[in-house]
Amino acid sequence: MNTRTTSQPIRVLCVDDHPLVRKGILAILANESDIELVAEGSNGREAVELYRRHQPDVTLMDLRMSELDGIAATRQIRDEFPGARIIALTSYDGDRDILRALEAGVRGYLLKEVIHTEILSAIRRVHAGQKLMSDDVSERLNGYFPAPNLTPREIEVLQLVAQGLANKEIAARLGTAAGTVKIQVQNILAKLNASDRTHAVTLALQLQIIRLS
Repeated sequence: MNTRTTSQPIRVLCVDDHPLVRKGILAILANESDIELVAEGSNGREAVELYRRHQPDVTLMDLRMSELDGIAATRQIRDEFPGARIIALTSYDGDRDILRALEAGVRGYLLKEVIHTEILSAIRRVHAGQKLMSDDVSERLNGYFPAPNLTPREIEVLQLVAQGLANKEIAARLGTAAGTVKIQVQNILAKLNASDRTHAVTLALQLQIIRLS
């Protein structure tokens, strides 16, 4: 039983290069009145085309596929539809894949081994605007990419950077000198190992250091 009360079901696109995986997901979703599978594809190129055609609420995206992999497909979709909510599905739990998927803009990351027990909750949570990862993936990611030790003021500055403010505007907002803000931004980039301000904001959002208001 689910508690969703809205009349419109959550529209889901499933893309995976294994027909049995897609069949299994379809069987799980078929019993849910609040979730509807609107389309399915077998590679990244189909994922992009099907997303344009159906613009689903949530997309389940296999990461390793032929023609165009799931990470590249996610980037293309997010470039065109920044609000796309995509859950990465994979049987590979390597840290590099996790980071690449997060950088591409996925909202959730699940191993295929736990699809049967976690996928319904994942779809509903991501549709509600939450981010998620399975517990074992989250633990592995935290161990491999520890949160940087930003000071409270650096977090405050980064939050304002995320709002698109320039150093002078941030300085005026905080009542400090623009030169001081410049140094703080440089420290933030170094601690996050970020190439520029946009990259720093992206990483901080993924690590949940800051939130967009």
